[in-house]
Amino acid sequence: MTAPVSLTEAKLFLRVEHDAEDALIQTLIDAAAARIEGDVGLTLESTSPAPLRLAVLMLVLRAYERGEDDMPIRPVEAWIAPYRGVRL
Repeated sequence: MTAPVSLTEAKLFLRVEHDAEDALIQTLIDAAAARIEGDVGLTLESTSPAPLRLAVLMLVLRAYERGEDDMPIRPVEAWIAPYRGVRL
């Protein structure tokens, strides 16, 4: 199983060219993926649908640039909604 977004992909998305914050960015990737996995009930991988991978990147961006520590799902709701499993 591979991560839904690699560190390299995230750094390109964030336009980060240095290695000084690699650990922070990886932590944000892991947290964002866990947040979305918990919400949709799926395990994300590098082969996951593009909207789910983009949602991970967007949560990483918000946390990295804005310092949001709770990763609200609302900004990526439209991308993840179609992938939610029905819970009874």
